[in-house]
Amino acid sequence: MAMAQLPQDLIEEILSWLPVKSLMRFRCVSRTWNSLIFQAHFVKLNLQRSSRNTHVLLRCQINTVFEDMRDLPGIAPCSICSLLENPSSTVDNGCHQLDNRYLFIGSCNGLVCLINLVARGEFSEYRVWFCNLATRIMSEDSPHLCLRSCNYKLWWYQVKCGFAYDDRSDTYKVVLVLSNIKSQNWEVRVHRLGDTHWRKVLTCPAFPILGEKCGQPVSGTVNWFAIRKLGFDYEWETVTVDQLVIFSYDLNKETFKYLLMPNGLSQVPCGPELGVLKGCLCLSHVHRRTHFVVWLMREFGVENSWTQLLNVTLELLQAPLPCVILKPLCISEKDCVDILGCSLLCWMVLLAIANCVYALVLAALSFPGSYFVLISFKSS
Repeated sequence: MAMAQLPQDLIEEILSWLPVKSLMRFRCVSRTWNSLIFQAHFVKLNLQRSSRNTHVLLRCQINTVFEDMRDLPGIAPCSICSLLENPSSTVDNGCHQLDNRYLFIGSCNGLVCLINLVARGEFSEYRVWFCNLATRIMSEDSPHLCLRSCNYKLWWYQVKCGFAYDDRSDTYKVVLVLSNIKSQNWEVRVHRLGDTHWRKVLTCPAFPILGEKCGQPVSGTVNWFAIRKLGFDYEWETVTVDQLVIFSYDLNKETFKYLLMPNGLSQVPCGPELGVLKGCLCLSHVHRRTHFVVWLMREFGVENSWTQLLNVTLELLQAPLPCVILKPLCISEKDCVDILGCSLLCWMVLLAIANCVYALVLAALSFPGSYFVLISFKSS
């Protein structure tokens, strides 16, 4: 008696609910399944249905055993649920080692974006790669962005970059913000995944862009901290709250605008950081070196929607400065905030969406060459 076969649309429906790791194992079932799993419409459907999965991407340094080699950068996918259930364990998925020439600039929908800079005489070339950690497939390098070195400030700390998905055009885009020495302007260059070139999309007046190199992707924009109406020779002690803004680049409109800080921010914050929580732009900082504060812009672009999620003492978090750097990790439906603290350098960054528990949890997260503290806290 022949075995009954399930309809193809039912098979697709069942598979679309599975996690990526399971799908990768099921590729070998048949050529039909393998083809289905890589089809664009199926990938989008699976992303939509796995949006509540509690995973983050941690960046780390891998200690090498050779004295003449530097520590290598690495990235590791990690489940928040598994950390909360067994917080003292090591990261079980392993750390993907990267070539130390690459700089990690962001991840989106399972794609990781890497970039490096190669000097060739009087010119410098930017190259971009895209890596899928689930399939372990890395793209060929993108078209090179070739710049005359004497015309731009090209040290890594002088260049801002971002990686995001533009849902209005259904494309992934890499953004570089470059300082042009001659014109004294910022130039925004964009590469769209699949294109054969980079485009110069706009210029704007030069002003200091602060914080981490990589901008935060929210609602089809990439965002960085900035100081409006000040030159690069400013002194931080002279900066006022009303001069602090968020430089927001719109991927689809190819325009920029400034977003204001929360109204409740009474003074220039210590160590301000931008992030993303539950798809919303967030701001975290230390207040008067005694409290850790987290703000959330519940409606992007609407300054009045800034809401203070958390204002907790560093003593309660057991996080003395400057030994521990704190970053909001994720937020639950009931505004419970998870925080990741690291005791080494601030390059240990995370991307986050997750649920969390409602009690204070202190836990060590083991990584070769790294140390983290995972804290879960109920916001007021």
